[in-house]
Amino acid sequence: MVPLSVLDLAPVGISSTPCQAILDSTALACRCDALGYTRYWVAEHHSMANIAASAPEVLIAHIAATTTRMRIGAGGIMLPNHNPLRVVEIFRTLEALHPGRIDLGLGRAPGTDPVTAAALQRGNTHDPNERLAEVLAFADETFPAEHPFQGIVPMPSGVALPPIWMLGSTRGGASIAASLGLRYAFAGHFAMRNAKAAIAYYRDQFKPSVNLPTPYAILAVTVVCGPDDEQAERMTAPIRLAIVRNRTGRRAPIASVDEALAYRFTEQEKTIANEFLMGAIIGGPRRVFDGLTALARDSGADELMLSTLLPNREERLQSYERVSAAAGL
Repeated sequence: MVPLSVLDLAPVGISSTPCQAILDSTALACRCDALGYTRYWVAEHHSMANIAASAPEVLIAHIAATTTRMRIGAGGIMLPNHNPLRVVEIFRTLEALHPGRIDLGLGRAPGTDPVTAAALQRGNTHDPNERLAEVLAFADETFPAEHPFQGIVPMPSGVALPPIWMLGSTRGGASIAASLGLRYAFAGHFAMRNAKAAIAYYRDQFKPSVNLPTPYAILAVTVVCGPDDEQAERMTAPIRLAIVRNRTGRRAPIASVDEALAYRFTEQEKTIANEFLMGAIIGGPRRVFDGLTALARDSGADELMLSTLLPNREERLQSYERVSAAAGL
């Protein structure tokens, strides 16, 4: 089995609150640290009723302080929403506080709807690729001599920026990661259809860099591991309904299992849910272990990152516990 990691979106259920979801993420991270997972990444989304993870840099600092072994990172910092200099300053500070344990995943999407994106990005004109170039230039001190930012020193100085991961759900992100010699993380938890081709392209086009001589790819995947196959399918019902509501503009906290099972999907809604869950691994421990093994083999990923969007903290924790036991972490 390749290394296994966790992607946390801090899901908000109908019987919980966004505040509780953040506290649940901290508790889950501590348990995953003990279970043997390699890294724990926090996503960035905004103005979503069922996802509370909007400030990953804050959660990273707290989770890193309450865990001891895992790498903690952003999955990711969404470049359209952030000033490049501040990204470098924040993640150098995190690296100084937790040396060797921080990851910086960078995405090019805003992680929200257009109106909220406009509120986040008022007055900003740089596109995501320009922002990525600035992050790298600040980190490596490679602004040209005539550039107005050439003399800026991101503090704390003398601290290396944590490893940068380029995030993506298409071949576009793979191309950028390969050309710059960066690590690559593919969002297969919602775009598995494109995963194999994107990772293969990344490997084929990879250009070694000072920080990364050989390619390294993570593949995120939706996983629900129940006590048996039937119960796992039942546990997944709220995820199916949540995705349909998100994609059709009816955002709400994630429903209970009973409400989700009672919901009658239209054919269009079935298509939406099935497309999102394409490649998801849902079942008891044996089915999940076999599915993860096959996915690692077939995709060419060096590491798998599990996303378990269950709103109930105990069910989510138990899912990760079952995977850890089945995989022998």
